[in-house]
Amino acid sequence: MRLDKFLKVARIIKRRTVAKEAAEKSKVEINGKVAKPSSTVNVGDVLTLHLGLKIINVKVMSLEMKKDQLMYELLSEEKRP
Repeated sequence: MRLDKFLKVARIIKRRTVAKEAAEKSKVEINGKVAKPSSTVNVGDVLTLHLGLKIINVKVMSLEMKKDQLMYELLSEEKRP
């Protein structure tokens, strides 16, 4: 699944265009490497998002949306100094 689509479907970012812009501005990493909006996301990947004053680390748990189950696991959420 494309990175921008995953971020939207998993409800990490509300709109796909916002997810695409974040990736284009190098604010999203997959397994420690800067990712483009079209980068492929796989189960087990660790995503790092630099959004505003927050740094969010999540692990991809599923690529299919299931009722009442998250598609990711929140590893950490910290504020930048």
